[in-house]
This record gives sequence, structure tokens and C-alpha cells, in this order.
Amino acid sequence: MQLSFAEDENPGQVGEQVAVEGTFIRVAANEEGWVTVAYRTANEAVGEEYMLLRVGMTLIDDTGTQTITRDDIKLVTPDNKVLPLMTQEEAEKASGHFAMLTKRAAMDTDSVNYFPRSANRPCEIKFFTAIAAPRAGLADDQVELASQTACAGVLYFHVPGGIKYGNYNLDVHFENSIVKVPMEIMNKERETEFTKQWKAALKEQRKK
Repeated sequence: MQLSFAEDENPGQVGEQVAVEGTFIRVAANEEGWVTVAYRTANEAVGEEYMLLRVGMTLIDDTGTQTITRDDIKLVTPDNKVLPLMTQEEAEKASGHFAMLTKRAAMDTDSVNYFPRSANRPCEIKFFTAIAAPRAGLADDQVELASQTACAGVLYFHVPGGIKYGNYNLDVHFENSIVKVPMEIMNKERETEFTKQWKAALKEQRKK
């Protein structure tokens, strides 16, 4: 799938572009990498200390492959704290807190399947196994990306003090740049306003 991007007003990287594909779906890319985030489940977890994000990743550069590790993925909070991706072991220890997260995620129909047309080979991002029934040895600490692969999976973050309303970034560190995906955690009033504005902008775009 080929997307038409609008330039972000506050891009995290020179040349980075951001697109809105739904109220809780964001796509960000630069000349090197491409990241999609679906975060409705996170938006419904305000006050809770664990965030679940569904993501898609691929490369724009078609000259080779890149390995993305756990350490390459960070969550930046509204007060500019940088939080690491949880480990499988940490997620297992916190599994008692994940029941509601998992239930919400199962009901979330938002897709992360927004990729360039060149990314036509599905692959799985397996930083975490099923937390409720973990299977030892099956979680990976890295994923290999290429421009032909459309990799998707789930990420977990521990957010001390709880998820708050405001602007977050998911930062993915590629070899030569960082793709920053902006996410706004919204209350119901802001969600209604944002959805209305987005649909109006989409309607205008389709007229062109």
C-alpha cells in the first residue's frame, strides 16, 4: 500500500513525514524506515501503568536489511521521560495486570497494515509471547527488517505513575535515523473533536 503523507509540523527527524490513518492510528516514515502504530488500547488505559501498542515496521531503503532490537525502541512520555521496551521476563511478572489490556486489545479492530507497496511479505515481531500463557524460548530480542517485509506485532511498556493525557512518541532507532511516531492520548471530548477534524480533512483530500 502506498500512502500519501502530509508533513508533520514537528517532525522528529529531518525529512520525516506523518500520516493519520484513523483516530488512533499513526504512520511515520523517513528515507530509511517506516513505522505504524495503533494505540486505541493505550488510550483506554489512562491511569494504568502498562501500555500496549500494536505496531508495523519496514524499511524504505531497499539496499539491504536492518536488525531492530528491544533497545532500539523507546516510549517518550509527555514530560519527556524515555521508557524502554519491557523484557519478556518483566512482562511475565506483571501478567496479572495485563488481563484487561489483553481484553481491550482483542476488541480493537484498528489495523497496522499500512505499508509501502514494496512490503508484501508478512513477518511477525515477536518481542513477546502470549503473556497469559508464556512459552519459554519463543520470545525474540530482535526483528530483521527489509523493504520487502511487512513486520507486525505487539509492544509493552511500563509507565510509572500511570498513562496520562497528552502527547507521546514511539521512537524506533534505525541505523542512521530515528522514526518518531506521535500519539496523542485523548479524553472523550478531545477524541470527538479530533475525529471530526480528521474526517473533514480526509474528505477534502479525496476531493483533490
